[in-house]
Amino acid sequence: MAALSERKLEIVRTLVETAPDQVVDGLHQALAEASGDTALASVRRLVETESRDRQLRNIVLLPIAPMCVGDGRDPLKLTFPVRVMGLIWRGLKAYHPAVVTNAELALYDYRPGETSNEHFDRLMRLAAKGLRAGEHREFRAALEICDEARSDGAVNLLACLDLGGVVRSATHKLPDWTGQQNSDATIAARLAYKDAVAISDDAGPRFFQMLAAQLQSPWMILRIVSAVMEKPTERYLAETELGMFGQCVLRDIEDALKGIAEFDLDGGAPAAVQAGRQVDQVTQEATDLETFVTLSREHGWGQALVKHRKSLASIVEGRFREAEKYFDEALPCSRSKLKRVRRGVPDLSDPPDPVAVRRCETLLNFVGEVRFSSNYGGFASARSKLLETLGDQLDQYVEELIDLLKTGEREHEANARAFLDVAADFSGLVRDEKAAELVRRRAASAVAPPQVDPVASLLTGT
Repeated sequence: MAALSERKLEIVRTLVETAPDQVVDGLHQALAEASGDTALASVRRLVETESRDRQLRNIVLLPIAPMCVGDGRDPLKLTFPVRVMGLIWRGLKAYHPAVVTNAELALYDYRPGETSNEHFDRLMRLAAKGLRAGEHREFRAALEICDEARSDGAVNLLACLDLGGVVRSATHKLPDWTGQQNSDATIAARLAYKDAVAISDDAGPRFFQMLAAQLQSPWMILRIVSAVMEKPTERYLAETELGMFGQCVLRDIEDALKGIAEFDLDGGAPAAVQAGRQVDQVTQEATDLETFVTLSREHGWGQALVKHRKSLASIVEGRFREAEKYFDEALPCSRSKLKRVRRGVPDLSDPPDPVAVRRCETLLNFVGEVRFSSNYGGFASARSKLLETLGDQLDQYVEELIDLLKTGEREHEANARAFLDVAADFSGLVRDEKAAELVRRRAASAVAPPQVDPVASLLTGT
């Protein structure tokens, strides 16, 4: 296949330049093997150039990069339209090419926290200067779409660019500030905050919002706010722009609770893992809000957290009850006539119900995923009781099936072995893989002795 013409390459270049970062990264990986003078090789070289350019752009504009998402209209977070990044970067390349080249050279040896940020910070300052001047088309367009997204969008963008140097210096320290919570981390966070408010009297809330955008878990910004402000009260935070952090936590918890209550039982392990992570998220966010902000249980955020914790325990325990229900359907038994005996002998008249098995496996995966958050969530006792009950029932069920196979139950042998496979899988989820392997080995060795014809035995003397 011949190389693309310049006209077609220009079309592809336009498409690549406007594509999201994830798409460009995917193309970069997919075309890695393309070589020679072919159409794919031409596209590969174009994508490689764009990928390098975006790497530099994302480093230079790092302080605002994670804030440029969607349409920039989030009511609880300070964000800008995603197009802002590209417009600012094109403006810098068009009107300050030499400075961009110097930043590109500096990127080769760049190590956050060790090497200088000056080349990147200089471009941030030039971007702010160009935006304020409004002389160039790209910069004017960036301000216009920010104002279209929110009334003070352009003002906020300029203010964030002014704080770029302080935020860039703080970014590589965030793991220490949110993790260790020691005196050194507290002092460093307070010094950075002091540098931010020295730039502008109203820069404090904006500084925290920019740091929150850099965190993988934005709600952890409460740890830094608490360190800088010595565990503020809810009343103080709620009356300032920082109140958005508490509101975001409560909104995240409400969304997570809805997801836990509605996750797809037919979704298998992935759905269970996602729901389990949402349980972890609720417990972690609730714990952080209680730990790093002084709350009252009688009103406001504290009262809402009490309600959410009760809802979480209720929803999760409801899922536990569903697990027990589908367990009974997946491993059915004929009911005993004795009232004290909950389960009778295995019912082998039909093969395992795939829907009940799949849903029970999903729920048992979920039970396993919430083991770390069960204590904080208030459902540890219910979880332990469920696993103990199911474990005992599995032991009884497996023993019954093994006995049936050993005594020569031929009519339903195929069903019995199918149920043993299900029981082995359940054992791995209720206990561990060793328990599952033990069931599989016992099932493999459960072979009934051959039937002996008594007449033939007498004739042969055996």
